[in-house]
Amino acid sequence: MLSDRTLEYAEDVTGALLGVDALCRTDDGEFDEGLVVVNMDPARVPEAFSSWDDVRARFDVLRERAAGLPEPDRRLYYTQLCQSTDAFARYHDGGLPFERQIAEFLHVAPAPASAGELDVLRTELRRELTAAGYTGDLTEQASQWERSNVVPADEVEGTLTGLLDEAWDRTAERIEVPAPKTDGMRVATVRGVPFNARCNYLERTVELNIDPILTLPALKHLAVHECYPGHYVQFKLRETGYRAGRAAADGLLSIVNSASSSTFEGIADNGIRVIDWLQNPDDRISSILTHYRAGLGTVAAWQMHAEGRSEDQVRDWLRDTSLIGGEGWIENRLRFIAAPQRSALIWSYWHGEPAVRTIWERVSEERRPDFLQFLYGAMHSCQSVALFE
Repeated sequence: MLSDRTLEYAEDVTGALLGVDALCRTDDGEFDEGLVVVNMDPARVPEAFSSWDDVRARFDVLRERAAGLPEPDRRLYYTQLCQSTDAFARYHDGGLPFERQIAEFLHVAPAPASAGELDVLRTELRRELTAAGYTGDLTEQASQWERSNVVPADEVEGTLTGLLDEAWDRTAERIEVPAPKTDGMRVATVRGVPFNARCNYLERTVELNIDPILTLPALKHLAVHECYPGHYVQFKLRETGYRAGRAAADGLLSIVNSASSSTFEGIADNGIRVIDWLQNPDDRISSILTHYRAGLGTVAAWQMHAEGRSEDQVRDWLRDTSLIGGEGWIENRLRFIAAPQRSALIWSYWHGEPAVRTIWERVSEERRPDFLQFLYGAMHSCQSVALFE
């Protein structure tokens, strides 16, 4: 249970974050999606800011107050949140070098996945694909695996709907979901968008991009990531926890370019382990591919925004390295990283999953329910989640 001081502090932070979002949307139009992408409390009045200097001054005060909060993880997280918002204000007001966006928005190392890290993942893939009976070089093996697991576009919606049903049941065995299954998500297929899938929690819709080639294990991952025990469960527990007086108000918001971005994605990516759904070699192969392609996203974004490579050059590099997904996956990654106001976010997928998984694997079976309560009960950064122990 959070202290009254922390709950009161969170009320002030939430109004201030909504004020930043409002200023962002009225300033120059560049940030058409603003800072806040989900607001479960639309009646809350945003704090009024007339300039980015006002924002920075306000978050300086909030950062000083964060140092006096009684919970160590809350002191750390809210300090980082204030630093992220200060950096966001500086970026919007006068620009911020790309590497500083990564470091100061997300509080992660401002560098792309290294060649060595990607080679390790390729070696793991090679071992798993060979053990599963696939032959040839890694590209040939991955293509064979994709063909053997592909779900035709006209079957994707029904397949994902069935996977969502099973994912709910497996989640409910491990986490008390404070809603009936009828409150859950339905599938809507989309094309030409800069994402693989998106949880539209307020509309209870999973928007699924069917431009990439989709496999059954990938759809399984998306069911977990976007819904159960991923984003839907995150939002549902934050919302009901706040209404019950035990969770902080800022949990009613999902914000981008911030200290919480990496763990937001990491909780969702680790969900397949939480519900014990890595059942076979195909699931393991898909899991490695997911993390590998998150790493590719950081390299592609770095090439474009730090090295100044053209979109065509980056497209060619992704085509040479992506292994699966086809042109549809390449184009949606390019759309994601090309937007200057969102490009640093690709690092949240690369860092978030290992940040959460490392603690999950270290915690004993007996303590995992406590860890899940800690994890879902408040917003976290990569660093604050490590304070569980």
